[in-house]
Amino acid sequence: MVKERGDGLDVALELLWKLGDALLQLLTQPFYYISIILMALVYRRQVLLERKLFSVRLHSWGLQTWRTFWGGLLAGIGVSVAAAFLGISLTTEAVICIWVVAIMLLLFRVRYLCFAYAIGILGVIQFVLGLFSWSPDGFLKTVKDTVAGLDIPALLALVAVLHLAEALLIRLQGASFANPLFIEGKRGKLVGGYQMQVFWPIPLFLLIPGASDTVLPWTPLFGGDGWSSGFSMMALPVVIGFSEMTQSLLPQVKADRTFKRLLIYGVVLLAFSILSAWWSPLALVAALIAFVLHEGLAWYSRYEEQHRSPVFVHPAQGLKVLAVIPGSPAEELGIAAGESIVKVNGIAIRSKEQLHLAIRKNPAFCKLEVQNLQGEVKFLQRAIYDGDHHQLGVILAPDPDAGVALVLKPVNLFQLIGMKIHARSKSSTPASHDVREADM
Repeated sequence: MVKERGDGLDVALELLWKLGDALLQLLTQPFYYISIILMALVYRRQVLLERKLFSVRLHSWGLQTWRTFWGGLLAGIGVSVAAAFLGISLTTEAVICIWVVAIMLLLFRVRYLCFAYAIGILGVIQFVLGLFSWSPDGFLKTVKDTVAGLDIPALLALVAVLHLAEALLIRLQGASFANPLFIEGKRGKLVGGYQMQVFWPIPLFLLIPGASDTVLPWTPLFGGDGWSSGFSMMALPVVIGFSEMTQSLLPQVKADRTFKRLLIYGVVLLAFSILSAWWSPLALVAALIAFVLHEGLAWYSRYEEQHRSPVFVHPAQGLKVLAVIPGSPAEELGIAAGESIVKVNGIAIRSKEQLHLAIRKNPAFCKLEVQNLQGEVKFLQRAIYDGDHHQLGVILAPDPDAGVALVLKPVNLFQLIGMKIHARSKSSTPASHDVREADM
């Protein structure tokens, strides 16, 4: 016998009751706490990298963690509402299975901590299992039944919606998480660049078919007749995020491009996920799209960077600004990353040494000529006080033949926990070159 759909008040009360149960589930699951700890480790590593390269801290890892926590919480609310109309069938065993795959991928690279990879791979495994008649016993039987029972089209639709939310978060917060660094360019010269690596821990509260006294007043897209028996709610902690490196674009421009590409990715994946629910052979195609297209976007971003000229190199006249220290005189003056300091106290500068000498010419006051991003010169002036940064708070692009460069290598879970990075000390004297693994 099919239950009647509940009225608005009954449904609202039932939803609140189920939400309370799901919240308790979330608080008792370790995965949400693990994701927050991993985020804190990522931001801690970034701050220590800043200290190593620039001897100053530009970000607070605690504040970064707090911002991504709240960003993830708000995104979780939005995605949970969207997922209520999609409909997801999940069990506790399925949640554990998804997270186990995600953590295994994390052992290879930090950026693989994304459900597009975990669920996409599970979709391929489910397809392969369907081709063979395999009847294991014990624990393996439980794992096989769990994977075989996953509603891959619905989960991939959820991944698509998560990436639409991720695109919006990148548009709003991505550039503020950009960390300046020195890297080696195509010709072995040091250039300035930015690493943008952000992860958001997201708590999802998913409606799932289940026995209850109230039926939803709408029928979710996935699940079919299963919703006629009522509904339940399950907590699913997930992680979304992106990792980009740029030396040819300003952080905000890079974030905007990533936003547009992820928006297209989310729409394409959502379309194939919905189509695969109607025609099951497309489930494999949608699963492959989930991680192959995701990886393709990362590859294209690297390819694009390799074939563009670097922005953060010193021009013929002046010094290029790579970053500005928060709360510094440079920030008060309105100097921005990508601009060039042309003159200080009337003296044309072409090196850091000339900059220091020009600042010391008048230890109480400073006049600057700065070329902005549009090529126009702006005139700035400010008093100098004791305790001000020796470069007024600007971090300059590196000298092409001297400095400490980050060696770009994939970071896995063990390197993240150990706070290790690879760096190369580069000097104009060939004998002084050395490569070391630096403590972070």
